Amino acid sequence: MTSGTSISYKFYIFVVVLLATALFLFYDVYNSEMYECLTATYSSSNIALMNDRKPKVSRLFGVKTLDRDFQFDMEGNDVMVVLHIQKTGGSTFERHLVKLEHACKCIQGTKRCDCSRPGAIKKGKRDVWLFSRYSTGWSSCGVHADWTELTSCVPKYMAKKNVGDARKKRRYFYVTMVRNPINRYISEWKHVQRGATWNTSRHMCDGRSPTDKELPKCYKEEWLDVPLDEFMNCKYNLANNRQTRMLADLSLVGCYNLSKMPPEERNQAMLQSAKYNLRRLAYFGLTEHQLESQFVFEETFKLKFDVPFEQTNSTNAELASVTPQQYDRIKQLNSLDVKLYEFARTLFFQRIEWMDAKNRNATRE
Repeated sequence: MTSGTSISYKFYIFVVVLLATALFLFYDVYNSEMYECLTATYSSSNIALMNDRKPKVSRLFGVKTLDRDFQFDMEGNDVMVVLHIQKTGGSTFERHLVKLEHACKCIQGTKRCDCSRPGAIKKGKRDVWLFSRYSTGWSSCGVHADWTELTSCVPKYMAKKNVGDARKKRRYFYVTMVRNPINRYISEWKHVQRGATWNTSRHMCDGRSPTDKELPKCYKEEWLDVPLDEFMNCKYNLANNRQTRMLADLSLVGCYNLSKMPPEERNQAMLQSAKYNLRRLAYFGLTEHQLESQFVFEETFKLKFDVPFEQTNSTNAELASVTPQQYDRIKQLNSLDVKLYEFARTLFFQRIEWMDAKNRNATRE
């Protein structure tokens, strides 16, 4: 392939990604015009919102995106898949999930639970309704598998593990938590300081893991006590824009081969893909809004948590000492995540308005 042909091909791929996203956005906005916009005030009996932290919400999304009303069939063929992004409160969220309506049996003192479908074992089957760290383990699709990995791996894993049910048609419901990118980044840095590296992550994309050349390590064996400036200076640090990368379809940008696209085109394609996938997820919550996240989940799936969500007032990220210059650098390194988070907040609160209005209308009827 000549140089000119290669550039044309890259440009063609970039245009296709942007056009596909634009068409989806147009359809969703057009669809919203077919319905009356429902504005709502929040019911204090249902949910407590801090208005000073809630963004102003205008009608940006249509009914297809806002209306999350699934009848999750725990006893049937439905599977809830957790996309666990580092330092977003994912472990706490998963602990809530395994206690959901007493559906899982957990071994005390371990991170393993049996989340077989109710009655499945009596029928001689080992079919699970929850795909997560606590139920199926990291070995199933890799440590902190992202959207690209999970959507490729989970159906194959479920078909392989459930003997006799290989041709069973399942519905997959992907769920995740999203966090303020500045706090999430600082929290990851503090976690790496304590010894975390997630070096066993596979980062599978298009059937293979990245080469050492495509994804060099920022450390040799470990990165204990790494200073923040050193942490930020490694350009291959996956903490940078982690949420955007883990929610995007990396196949669209050549996986981890950075030579496939110019940096700006790659970034924009990745951000648009992450937004597209985020709005298609069955559910996402916000780490900074625990009660609201519980409300959205329960309204979405018609399931109730045994233990209420709690909001942590202080975290390691908020207690960390960061200079104004370092803060600005973190924001720059996570510019895609900043945009994605604002998108997520707007969508999240508009869904709450929609759900609350829908409930009030149903009560009136």
